[in-house]
Amino acid sequence: MKSEEKYILAIDLGTSGPKSTLISVRGEVIGSQFQTNDVILLPGGGAEQDPDQWWTAIMTTARQTLGMGLVATEQVVAVSVTAQWSGTVPVDREGRHLMNGIIWMDCRGAEAIRERLTGLVNIEGYSLFKFRNWLKLTGGAPARSGKDPLCHILWLKKHRPDLYRKTYKFLDPKDYVNMRLTGRFAATYDSILLHWVTDNRDPAHIVYHDKLLKMAGIERDKLPDLIGALDILGPLKPEVARELGLAPDTPVIGGTPDVPSAGVGSGAVRDYEGHLYIGTSSWISAHVPFKKTDIFHNFGSFPSPVPGRYLILSEQECAGKCLTWLRDNVLYHQDELMREANAPDIFKVMDQIVGRVPAGANGVIFTPWLYGERSPVEDCYIRASLFNLSLQNTREDIVRAVFEGVAFNARWLLQPVEKFMGRPFSYLNFIGGGANSDVWSQILADVFDRKIRQVKDPIFSNARGAAFLAAIALGHLKAEEIPECIQIKAEYTPNPNHRKIYDEIFKEYLAYYKSQKKACARLNKDLDVTCELRQ
Repeated sequence: MKSEEKYILAIDLGTSGPKSTLISVRGEVIGSQFQTNDVILLPGGGAEQDPDQWWTAIMTTARQTLGMGLVATEQVVAVSVTAQWSGTVPVDREGRHLMNGIIWMDCRGAEAIRERLTGLVNIEGYSLFKFRNWLKLTGGAPARSGKDPLCHILWLKKHRPDLYRKTYKFLDPKDYVNMRLTGRFAATYDSILLHWVTDNRDPAHIVYHDKLLKMAGIERDKLPDLIGALDILGPLKPEVARELGLAPDTPVIGGTPDVPSAGVGSGAVRDYEGHLYIGTSSWISAHVPFKKTDIFHNFGSFPSPVPGRYLILSEQECAGKCLTWLRDNVLYHQDELMREANAPDIFKVMDQIVGRVPAGANGVIFTPWLYGERSPVEDCYIRASLFNLSLQNTREDIVRAVFEGVAFNARWLLQPVEKFMGRPFSYLNFIGGGANSDVWSQILADVFDRKIRQVKDPIFSNARGAAFLAAIALGHLKAEEIPECIQIKAEYTPNPNHRKIYDEIFKEYLAYYKSQKKACARLNKDLDVTCELRQ
């Protein structure tokens, strides 16, 4: 490495654990370490993690990465954090957590938030007056599932009143890590979004709003002060700097949660330039110059970490998760039929299998609703299916159908997103673990009838986004230069020979949802709130 090159220590705290990665200010990944964390599932829809385990794993992976000797200490010019979103860590005035962190999967606050949402005139469980105010000021509204941080806080206020009173600040996971790094309590304009208490109409001036705080039922002094994603939060605490071997004045920037960070790390930062993410879940997103909400398809545009911009936030529940389900629950399920001690690198094998099955999977269709759906429909009762199977179909057809089913579901979201923007995408940058698959890239190009650009090292997109933000904050990079820093591994153009078959299957795909949604609602009606604890 050139001695004059500058690097960012990017910390990406996912639900499964943190990655600590050294990334140049131009986006080159040179070293990374990962460590797993436990998820604690509790009765009634609880999902928690131990913040001390987060911190230990972060410090371990950061020391390991920095200890690889890839760069000199003075070349590391900043620390930037991105993390799982929509979590809550109650802390006291000294920054000590008062309980485990409540994470995005937790839905125990459903009852508490539903009590806040209703009023004299209600539509779909929302007070018409309250919903209008939330929509106008924030661009959305609290989810009735109870999974937003606001819902976590209300649950604590109702069921753990002593802990609620002792809490100095409620922090999002990213903001908790930043507090441990710097000693400062703060949230960024985007990390606070899902508390639904900020006026987001002007992305350059986002503030707490008294009416929203009153509607939410929480006190302003329980929430941290707000800063921008590009603002310098402060230097590392001296003891942290010593442990990591970094200069004591190394700055930590405000940073951003994982979804906005991926939007930056994908390289699609110009207005109307889109990216597709496929990991456990999936989304299609783009930066736009306006705030707007599509209440019919359950998504909208919200403040981006890039100043003065908005980012479309939409999510589909199960995408790459469908492949792990196929691997763990069908192909290599550990029962008496399974004799191998270890499965092979199954995802590479799946790619090979899918590549030799014709488009359309010989008539087999898979719907990936293994745990309901969010966008373009909010339906926690719908469930997945493999249909149109015959005696002639093989396991190979089923594997191909799973890949194609995820693509059809993404196409279902593509249509309202493009309508929302008022124009079609000319291409989509493809990121996430799914973007390691060449055959999936081609399937998506064919199903979408859009060019797909496969980003190099796609699993580092979150960390890369965090690094880019730090580089911008310190003046080493401009936002408009980010697209030049993204390396595209390959581009996939639609195969015209597959257009007719995929259009026909997609039509049947949509019809199948309409025909099955009532049956699934009847079959799963007893799941109620727990059906919304989605993966």
